Amino acid sequence: MINYEKKVADSFHTISEPSEGLFKDKGSKFLSFAIPIENNQEIKALLEKYRKEYYDARHVCYAYMIGAERNEYRSNDDGEPSGTAGKPILGQINSYNLTNILIIVVRYFGGILLGTSGLINAYKNAAKDAIDNAKIVTCAIKIQHTISVPYDIINDIMRIIKDNRAQIVQTEYDNNNQILTIQVEQALNDNFETKITKYEGYGLKRF
Repeated sequence: MINYEKKVADSFHTISEPSEGLFKDKGSKFLSFAIPIENNQEIKALLEKYRKEYYDARHVCYAYMIGAERNEYRSNDDGEPSGTAGKPILGQINSYNLTNILIIVVRYFGGILLGTSGLINAYKNAAKDAIDNAKIVTCAIKIQHTISVPYDIINDIMRIIKDNRAQIVQTEYDNNNQILTIQVEQALNDNFETKITKYEGYGLKRF
């Protein structure tokens, strides 16, 4: 028997739109950019964009976190001493409990070495400033369903969709059925599934 003592989170925190930050130390400038993302396919293009725009910078370091479970992440020092750039950037993402976010910090060298502790402090504070300038939002975790619904029960299913605040993200038509792709908030998913399961005897199919 499975013991569900630990409640699974129904939401996660991210930022609503891109934001910027800045930190300066001994002539070096650290420009920071916090960007909301949905998947890691976006990251390569974003990094190429910022590296091209800031082609004259010494380093373009970054860290990201993806997914409601916060289990997909990476950090990169881009030539800085190991652990002095990407790790403190990622540390700020963790401090704010954020996900679906990429933070890029561009460094312009000021001619004076900052040392290991100075670099860690600089990248940490640059990332923090970009987050502090962002709007942090709470997003519900959603479960996706695809169902085939006969036309004679479509009104009943639409009522269940509405009552559970579900969102129809795609509609297709197949003979006498509508094929609906639906997203339901995780907190309401059990009730949604219980309701639609009752209609499987009336021709509703789930994929």
